[in-house]
Amino acid sequence: MTTTPVLEAVDETLETQSRPPLNVIYEWLTTVDHKKIGLMYIVYALIFLVIAGFEAILMRIQLAIPNNHFVSPQVFNQLFTMHGTTMVFFMGMPILFGMGNYLVPLMIGARDMAFPRLNAFSFWISAFAGLLLYFSYIGGSGLYAAGSAPDVGWFAYAPLTSKVFSPGHSTDYWTLAVFLSGVGSIGTALNIVTTILCMRCKGMKMSRMPLLPWLYLVMSGIVFVAVSPLTAAQIMLTLDRYLGAHFFDTQAGGSAILWMHFFWIFGHPEVYVLVLPAFAFANEIIPVFSRKAMFGYPAMVAASVSIGFISLSVWAHHMFTAGLGPAGNTFFVFATMVISVPTGIKIFNWLATIWGGKIIFAIPMMFMIGFLFQFLIAGLTGIMLAAAPFNWQLSASYFVVAHFHYVLVGAIVFSLFGAFYFWYPKVTGRMMSETLGKWHFWLFLIGFHLTFDFMHVPGILGMPRRIYTYEAGRGWDTLNLIVGIGAIFQAAGTIVLVYNMIHSYFKGKEAGHDPWDAWTLEWSVPSPPPSYNFAIEPTVNSRRPLWDLKHPEDPDSDYE
Repeated sequence: MTTTPVLEAVDETLETQSRPPLNVIYEWLTTVDHKKIGLMYIVYALIFLVIAGFEAILMRIQLAIPNNHFVSPQVFNQLFTMHGTTMVFFMGMPILFGMGNYLVPLMIGARDMAFPRLNAFSFWISAFAGLLLYFSYIGGSGLYAAGSAPDVGWFAYAPLTSKVFSPGHSTDYWTLAVFLSGVGSIGTALNIVTTILCMRCKGMKMSRMPLLPWLYLVMSGIVFVAVSPLTAAQIMLTLDRYLGAHFFDTQAGGSAILWMHFFWIFGHPEVYVLVLPAFAFANEIIPVFSRKAMFGYPAMVAASVSIGFISLSVWAHHMFTAGLGPAGNTFFVFATMVISVPTGIKIFNWLATIWGGKIIFAIPMMFMIGFLFQFLIAGLTGIMLAAAPFNWQLSASYFVVAHFHYVLVGAIVFSLFGAFYFWYPKVTGRMMSETLGKWHFWLFLIGFHLTFDFMHVPGILGMPRRIYTYEAGRGWDTLNLIVGIGAIFQAAGTIVLVYNMIHSYFKGKEAGHDPWDAWTLEWSVPSPPPSYNFAIEPTVNSRRPLWDLKHPEDPDSDYE
């Protein structure tokens, strides 16, 4: 008697549920299955999202009213350092690598990543890096003294990181954590690139590959180029602190500006490392809920590759106040303006895909509509900051904080939430609650705009970032209170999401293998997929293989 792949997947799930808990834990700890590693990345990142969100709430409480003393200046410095470091290195990158780990092999018809053991190594070294960072609360001043978390900002500018200004080991924990995170990120990027280039199924030429793997390919290429200098800079900083190397010590002939270049040559491409997967999710979700193929596939690929190259030439727009000179400033103004062109192409193509479609306002699509609007606003304020004189006035103000949170939260997090609702049925075999999803969407949307719309204004009024408190009567009081209230709304929305995910896992409606009537290969396998992904290697003839299967009378292959 033969069994179908669906029955095999059910048998595998029941077998997992019937095993002793210790055996299941051991299997997860030692797994090299890309899907389990992807899920561990995501859960790990969500834990750090909660931690970083709690740190943000504490900062907003401190700034809600003038002359507040809810936390001390030293604790406030630690909070914004740990919040920024956590969100970029231990929430943003891991959660997006986790999504790529889970989805890329399924979407290109592969049975696993190219290097399964490297995949596991990359996850565990990244996980260890996050734990090491937070161990600084215990051992930051040495194991026999009081703990002290890093307090030098997530960018760790020299000379703040020198032994004179940062005694003890708190900065060393930051340095080691970022270094190890870089090692894990480069390992995962190598794995993704090799998997996409070498393990596509029969018939899947590069021109037939879904857009999500395309954008992960570009994103991984940026990781190679951008993360390596930052990882090298951590070694240089350690040599400065312990062996007298003086790379960044200006009094001994080093350069503090050199650290800024090393950091921002990573820091701004890092924005695209984070936002390209968000674009990838939009590329898969918007066509499905518009019931149209993606408008301008070749232009979308070209725009993605262009963003990858141009993103490596814009880093010093973070340094317009550092004295680069007219020629340097002019180049980076031009480069920052130019990158808006391929980004604009993407926005127009998404709108063209939606235009004339039969739009289904399911929860994933609602988050994508929010993503489109907010990313447009983030892009417009980015163009404003690309003008060096304007940037000079608002550099290191809350206007800049509002701008990059519009990108990181308004674009990336909203797209990520849409991806959660879209692929959750594939991962668990269960649908998430539509009602709770709407509560999550509206709470988070209202909170986001209360926080980050109003945050622009105190920045224009002169409120510097990274200040512990402020005097009354400067016009910032009410605005900061509104910003803090918005943060509470966002926290409430996140709690609804977490409850929805847990509740739906146990009591959600069964999803089936393709609840959205989608078109890419991951929807052809059972939900959740079996460990081997595909019982038979698939063969594709177009960019939408499931459309061809469902509509043999009108296949896409006739038009590509």
